[in-house]
Amino acid sequence: MANNYKSMKNMKSKLLYIITMFFVILIMSSCTTYYVSINSLKKQFAEIDVSKRKEVTLLQGGMFIIGKYSANTITFIKCTDKNGYQKELKNSPSIETRITYGSNNKRVIVYFDTIALDSINLYGCKSRFIPILNVIIPLDSITKIEIQDGHKNFSYLN
Repeated sequence: MANNYKSMKNMKSKLLYIITMFFVILIMSSCTTYYVSINSLKKQFAEIDVSKRKEVTLLQGGMFIIGKYSANTITFIKCTDKNGYQKELKNSPSIETRITYGSNNKRVIVYFDTIALDSINLYGCKSRFIPILNVIIPLDSITKIEIQDGHKNFSYLN
């Protein structure tokens, strides 16, 4: 009886280990980081008329309306992978952008579809739930731009 209990306990721990490893591998493999130079970002936004941002309604889980906001109209983001190969990443509400800037390499994460540029600053929003959490970053202080699909269950209603 004691051997049976130890055997079941051992099987449960092995199963738990396998499930955990599966999710770790899934998460690690699905979070590819891409890079965009500041010059490339400026070129991509130069093609966009800032006055023609689109009003979008954001859904979470395909059912719950989170809110409305003005999104940039970039369809595909031109970026590179870690090996320097050119990629085009489809813009969506779940694309997150990590920006490193300043002399102390401060990092901030904003949603790509909220980004706007003018001649001196980058503007973005850090939160879907608290839209007033905006950031303004001087373009000349940006040292690195990383882009990643956060795989959040966000979509546009319209």
